[in-house]
Amino acid sequence: EVLQVPVTCAKTGVKHLHHEAEKFDIGVYFEANGHGTVLFNHPATQAINKAQARSPAQAEALEQLKALVDLINQTVGDAFSDMLLVEVILTHRQWSPTQWDHAYTDLPNRLVKVVVEDRTIFKTTNADTILVEPARLQDRINDLVAKYRCGRSFVRPSGTEDVVRVYAEAANRHECDQLAFKVAGLVFDQAGGKGERPHEFL
Repeated sequence: EVLQVPVTCAKTGVKHLHHEAEKFDIGVYFEANGHGTVLFNHPATQAINKAQARSPAQAEALEQLKALVDLINQTVGDAFSDMLLVEVILTHRQWSPTQWDHAYTDLPNRLVKVVVEDRTIFKTTNADTILVEPARLQDRINDLVAKYRCGRSFVRPSGTEDVVRVYAEAANRHECDQLAFKVAGLVFDQAGGKGERPHEFL
């Protein structure tokens, strides 16, 4: 909203992120674990290479952009090229690592595991961000999320064990934890929680 740059979500995994990034002229993708890179499609690369500078400042900017394209490893997004890219950008902007860190505020988040009788009853859409089944459970989650500042919560089934993973974030740690455990309690109570109800669930 601030930068006016379109943002999309994809399922976890580089193969999904890479495919989504290819839909843009210039696509940036990343995972929380650090995997990611920048992709330039063929028309974008051609436009950069054929662009004619009309001033010394434009000529310098074009040279920097061309060098940037060459620096980035578009195939796998290895950590070394990503690190060099960060160094280049910080140097160009004359930012310290501390200034860079302060440019973004990471909201507190929590991941909670809920043991269930049957994870296959949970169906999601929109890159696992919206729960389609069990019916009406997403509406109840939305009602909880609406009560918290900067609140978000996603529920998705595990791919390997009979558990459901609940992700939540909010404006501060207390609200984040409260939201996560309320959603986890909701899932446990209304979607087949198994065993003794964890005491931290609200």
